[in-house]
Amino acid sequence: MGNCFAGLIQGIEYYKKNKNKNPIGLMHKKIGPYDFCDIEFVSAFDVGANKIGKTLDKAVFASPNLVKWIKLPKSKVVVRETPILDGVGIFVENKIKPLKNPSPIEKLKKEIEQEIKRTKTEILVNYLPVGSQKATEFWAVMALKTNCAFVNCLPAFIASDKKWANQFACRRLPIIGDDIKGQIGATIVHRILAKLCSDRGTTIDKTYQINVGGNTDFLNMLERTRLESKKISKTQAVTSQINKEIPADKIYIGPSDFIPFLGNMKLAFIRVEGRMFADIPYSVELRLEVDDKANSAGVVIDAIRCARLALDRKIGGYLDVSSYFMKHPLVQKTDDEAKDIVEKFIRK
Repeated sequence: MGNCFAGLIQGIEYYKKNKNKNPIGLMHKKIGPYDFCDIEFVSAFDVGANKIGKTLDKAVFASPNLVKWIKLPKSKVVVRETPILDGVGIFVENKIKPLKNPSPIEKLKKEIEQEIKRTKTEILVNYLPVGSQKATEFWAVMALKTNCAFVNCLPAFIASDKKWANQFACRRLPIIGDDIKGQIGATIVHRILAKLCSDRGTTIDKTYQINVGGNTDFLNMLERTRLESKKISKTQAVTSQINKEIPADKIYIGPSDFIPFLGNMKLAFIRVEGRMFADIPYSVELRLEVDDKANSAGVVIDAIRCARLALDRKIGGYLDVSSYFMKHPLVQKTDDEAKDIVEKFIRK
């Protein structure tokens, strides 16, 4: 129930209130029969003491959330408690303020399963903080137990792990993941820039991507031990687009610092150095400024609807559309190939 989710639910409400206007910022107005208005949030879970027990329309505005785009209509959905596990890092604990006396995990498992079944939830969207491997695995298990599709938005490798993907395939449940690729994010821009340089016959010798922001996502990532999978995900997303391997000490891609006054604004600084015709050097520098939460929501809104289509068609396991929506799919594709996969999936 953090900032990313707040952006998603408020963004959908924005489109609902402006549905007579030409919608700006949607990759797909419709996916199969599903419009953005067809997404309904019927269950919600968090660890924050100031969110648990509140209705959805109030919880999304509770601290430390910063997304305040639009007022939401009253909701009957009450936020329920979920196990903390490894979901709260040391730098964000005083911001998130989890319950001081959390319920036992076994008790929560039963309550969560009952809530998902009672509300007839069909798709679980995992929006946990980076570094929440155990907590993500908990929710993957809950999806399997409750017959829900699973959209994994963080770099805990579930969809891209064949063992996990096979479990979803056996249950005929779709899974999309891992690590959401922003609509116009640092990684997608870096990927395309690197591919352009590679496709034009140049050699890339060095490249970096430095990201800074001011929300709890960036504060959480100050705990470097939580970043291993994030760095792998972002780095492979870029290097998969380059013809020649770059030495590990010549590439840096990852979150770099927390600047509180930036809020949800994310700044990315990208540089590529290489050699072109006649071994002549060149360099490219780029600065990207973007709202981090709109970036995420603009992609998740499509991932949810693709998961729903897969449920309709009784398609289980890893979905190839992940290569378009996620930084760390099971198989990396070029972005043109990935977009084509999504369009073909929708048309089936």
